[in-house]
Amino acid sequence: MPDDLRSTYLTCAEGRLHVYTAGGRGSAVLLLSGAGVDNALLSWRHLIPALAAHHRVFALDWPKQGRSLPWTGRVTHDRMLRCVTEVLDHFALDSAALVGLSQGGALALAYAIDHPVRVERLVALAPAGILSFPPVVHQLLWLTAKLPLLNRTLPGLMLRSRAGIARFAEQALFAGPVHDFDDIVDEIHAEVRAAGAGSSDWQNASIGPFRMRVDLRPRLHLITCPALFIQGDKDIGVKLRHTRAAAALVPGARLEILEGNGHWSNRQSPDRVNALVAEFLGPPR
Repeated sequence: MPDDLRSTYLTCAEGRLHVYTAGGRGSAVLLLSGAGVDNALLSWRHLIPALAAHHRVFALDWPKQGRSLPWTGRVTHDRMLRCVTEVLDHFALDSAALVGLSQGGALALAYAIDHPVRVERLVALAPAGILSFPPVVHQLLWLTAKLPLLNRTLPGLMLRSRAGIARFAEQALFAGPVHDFDDIVDEIHAEVRAAGAGSSDWQNASIGPFRMRVDLRPRLHLITCPALFIQGDKDIGVKLRHTRAAAALVPGARLEILEGNGHWSNRQSPDRVNALVAEFLGPPR
């Protein structure tokens, strides 16, 4: 981590919103992590120092994750988007580049659609919000999202031990060796102890009984800023075909496929991801 990594807390009606900051010059970059058992440092531990030398870096802990606790009420799609606006406004940023993973990728895409003048560049890693599921599978996922027993209690039981977390990470997040795997397991274990396990409010609300409530595909053509998609070809959560199709809908978007990578390419292949993001953001401005 960079020596100048700092914490800032924004006071909101529902609780406190935590943001890490690093780097004192250059263009602004806001990093948006994933859903479930994740937080800003879990997602961006390696990217923050890679960017901080040439950019002002901001990494948001979503409500109910990391240090954004306590938080009351449901965190809806619109509330998540407002979190992005609150961070930009608090730090007096007219605009920034957005880098988002999974849930964070979906919200980065949605923010670029809804607030184009505030997004300079966009990087989406294995983004959510671009998926649909066949009948029956969809209804089973909807039922899971509706029942706390399935979306919180059972995941909590599965992830209550380091061994359970290691199995989850190997099966769901990665598709090959990870050099700091033990550290990742420890980080996930700490997040589970602090915030629990299970799907996020955004995930649970994004799926309706018959269709996805959050489906960005019909509006992706409205994105006007330069966009980069990064996708592991072995990702079992967000399949390559979905990200390829989504990237084709964004005018001028670029797709980078990382062979042998799973859902968390940012932690499985940090040097490769860091280089792609840094090159795409360009030289200091």
